[in-house]
Amino acid sequence: MAKKPDGGADAKPGLSEALRAPAEVLYANELEALAASDKHERPPGWKLSPRAVLTYICGGTAGSVKIAPKYIGHQRLVEIAISTLVTDRALLLIGEPGTAKSWLSEHLAAAINGDSGKVVQGTAGTTEEQVRYTWNYAMLIARGPSPEALIPSPILRAMESGALARFEEITRCASEVQDAMISILSEKTIAIPELKSEVPAKKGFSIIATANTRDKGVNDMSAALKRRFNIIVLPTPKQIESEIEIVSKRVRDLAANLQLKAKIPAADAIEKVVTIFRELRTGQTLDGKAKLKTPSGVMSTAEAISVLANSMALAGNFGNGEVQPQDLASALQGSIVKDEEKDRTVWQEYLANVLKKRGAEWRPLYTACSEHNE
Repeated sequence: MAKKPDGGADAKPGLSEALRAPAEVLYANELEALAASDKHERPPGWKLSPRAVLTYICGGTAGSVKIAPKYIGHQRLVEIAISTLVTDRALLLIGEPGTAKSWLSEHLAAAINGDSGKVVQGTAGTTEEQVRYTWNYAMLIARGPSPEALIPSPILRAMESGALARFEEITRCASEVQDAMISILSEKTIAIPELKSEVPAKKGFSIIATANTRDKGVNDMSAALKRRFNIIVLPTPKQIESEIEIVSKRVRDLAANLQLKAKIPAADAIEKVVTIFRELRTGQTLDGKAKLKTPSGVMSTAEAISVLANSMALAGNFGNGEVQPQDLASALQGSIVKDEEKDRTVWQEYLANVLKKRGAEWRPLYTACSEHNE
């Protein structure tokens, strides 16, 4: 049997060795401690009470076990999200890229059900069958419609078990695919005409959907579908200190999970990367004195985390194990310059007009970025 990092039995054998283990595996010891100390009433199908779920998401203690915060932001938003899932309404998390919509969705499902894997990934190619059900066509041709030939979607499996399903990037789907959700959320059943039956949702079933505000206008959700969700807008961190805290924590977690062969970047290096991203994202310097052009890419918190992780990979495999300005410069170049013509100019102007004028502390990073951008 697979083992968790603390030596206990793994809830999902083999997943602890996965490239990206699900939240319920990575934080199994925390979930077990919360379940053991949880004295509050649990809604149908829930493994933890709403109060324990809040502690898991926002941090705290469970007996002698320290619970690390998974979401750093407004606790009230998390309380509203959890309260929504106690009712029969679905939850829709909306925000800019990198505002931890998927991260929060995964951890909510992990804490409530111990299973965050019932996921529909919304894309332009997502079909209605992926939302409802499809068939094993070999069995269908050989025997005709039967329960054995039915392949349930993650949403149908969640309905059958009274669990949460996740629908990522719902606005990336075509309108007719989105509309398939209306009857599911209204009637809480999926009809299967081929079997002359329907599957009712058990208590505990709900859906957590996410939508990207950058995709607004791609496939706007209908008013009828929006009415069936309780919508929560996740903001970008308002204070740079909050964003630095988020980035620092996620970089440490990612480095441990990927076993990167480098030291965590110094606090001032993380602050510099976050500063660059905030300024390019907002189109002005932090002091508001200079207006800036913005690149075509998304200067999100998640992208800043990726830059630092890539820098660690470079330092660990091709350097001395400590992140240097050259490592940061290489990762920044790849993240910011997505469009060769426009973005290279934007980056060059930022380097010349902002970084160059920031003094000796910024000089090594400025020099490395300038050389890499030539």
